[in-house]
Amino acid sequence: MALLDPPIRQSDGEGSVQVRLDPADRIGTAKVFAVYGKGGIGKSTTSSNLSAAFSMLGHRVLQIGCDPKHDSTFTLTKKLMPTVIDVLETVEFHAEELRPEDYMFEGFNGVMCVEAGGPPAGTGCGGYVVGQTVKLLKQHHLLEDTDVVIFDVLGDVVCGGFAAPLQHAERAIVVAANDFDSIFAMNRIVAAINAKSRNYDVRLAGVVANRSAATDEIDRFNAAIGLKRLAHFKDLDAIRRSRLKKCTLFEMPDSPEVMAAREEYLNLARMLWAGTDPLEATAMKDRDIFDFLGFE
Repeated sequence: MALLDPPIRQSDGEGSVQVRLDPADRIGTAKVFAVYGKGGIGKSTTSSNLSAAFSMLGHRVLQIGCDPKHDSTFTLTKKLMPTVIDVLETVEFHAEELRPEDYMFEGFNGVMCVEAGGPPAGTGCGGYVVGQTVKLLKQHHLLEDTDVVIFDVLGDVVCGGFAAPLQHAERAIVVAANDFDSIFAMNRIVAAINAKSRNYDVRLAGVVANRSAATDEIDRFNAAIGLKRLAHFKDLDAIRRSRLKKCTLFEMPDSPEVMAAREEYLNLARMLWAGTDPLEATAMKDRDIFDFLGFE
């Protein structure tokens, strides 16, 4: 993976410096989804429960956490796993010395889990980390037996580095709550996805409403820019407790609210597996979204 020099004819956006995907590093036949959203909005919970749902439907699933906190997969594996960057550092970045079991771990119901990690703060690019992770998976032939790959991506950062999973994804999913801050972040993410869609296959799948009793503001925003809501998960105490217990919703004791949330995840997995129409959403300008979602 190398920086574009000179820029490609159709750039990702004015002033952008992007990490270009080597065609040899394409993931292959698996369905690939990238999950984005405001920091703290529940992307890892959503990603892990979605991975679990795909596995419950009989699919072979790989979840790749792309956050330096490396906590994307801990409800699947029950503990924080070492990151790809951590293990590469132990062999002085001689990737040929690594074995798959050094960085990939089996979680709930056979979901395979990788934590890409990130460079030390202020010293590197998240795009490099994602690229090295996919290269390792390709070199060890770990993507050949995978049906679904889910990238769980750091917060609402939309720079070229953390937008790198969009080069691999078929569909991008945005997680948002029914509030100004997460919808503002979603708008920025939509702009980033549209930029990547100029040169890559990724398209918007839609929005997962999370931690919200209502969805009126999300739905109003979706209607204005051309998005759609794929699923709705309320701010359930059972979901909070599942994180504390380091498990997925599929391992929690049965209750009406837990069973309903599980079914919502299973329906989301079925929908994504069947394929969603690409959405042609148009992000608002920052000033316009302030007016649109402004306070009275």
